[in-house]
Amino acid sequence: MEIGVDDPDEVQTLLREADYIADDEIATTLLLADRLRKPILIEGPPGCGKTELAKAVAGATGTDLVRLQCYRGLETENAIYEWDYMKQFLRIRAEGEARSDFNPGDIEDSIFDEEYLLERPILRAIRNGEQTVLLIDEIDRASEDFEAFLLEVLDDFQLSIPELGTVIADEEPLVIITSNRTRKIGDALKRRCLYLYLEPPTFEKELEIVRTKVPHLDEELSREIVQFMQTIRYQENLLRTPGITETLDWAAALSELGETDLTPETVSNSLSTILKEPQDIDELDAETVEELTESIDD
Repeated sequence: MEIGVDDPDEVQTLLREADYIADDEIATTLLLADRLRKPILIEGPPGCGKTELAKAVAGATGTDLVRLQCYRGLETENAIYEWDYMKQFLRIRAEGEARSDFNPGDIEDSIFDEEYLLERPILRAIRNGEQTVLLIDEIDRASEDFEAFLLEVLDDFQLSIPELGTVIADEEPLVIITSNRTRKIGDALKRRCLYLYLEPPTFEKELEIVRTKVPHLDEELSREIVQFMQTIRYQENLLRTPGITETLDWAAALSELGETDLTPETVSNSLSTILKEPQDIDELDAETVEELTESIDD
């Protein structure tokens, strides 16, 4: 696909139009991926903006976003294509009821055509014919065997369907692969990709993201929220460190409640928007919340 810009500054401007705040490294990597026709592998902790980047690219360029959400036990047919076996069976049964001399082999070719083909994300992206962003989300959840299969697709952007022939992409998609680093990604896949590691944002960047995504929130409250999140993210011993996604959820929640100040009571009543583990909620007891809130006021 063609991003349609010529330098990293223009990429940043393009992404900002989709409410995504990109730094120079992100913008340069996206531009190179577009020019070199290479996938991007983005790693980083949950909630740091990996998936949102793919959505922003699609939104900013007006292209289709095709998403493959990986999970344990993902099989290649779930990612590429399947035959609609129930529809095929019903066709065979109908033919058998209509003809006393019916032989299933008589319609074998006709039940393996487009009418019975179920496209899955990778085939859909290759056959799309329009500019497409293919998001392969959380590849670390899938098996190493699936990762190995993916190498063939990324090399040629073509697939073989035995009954229909080889499908070759008319317009190669921009491929963005994300990983939360729950397992090590193989070197063979990494060699085929440009690489980004997204750290949790700095205070200034996180504040800018909050201002962009929740524009009606009180300015002082925005600063207090970000400072609180920066504090617990880097200092507290949490099982699940909250990311920018949780920051935005919290900011939106407090905006809906009409809050203008971050008090210990406000924090305690809304912890469910930023912490998702019972142990983490216990870690931030009333005394800890009060200390953290007072430190922000200071």
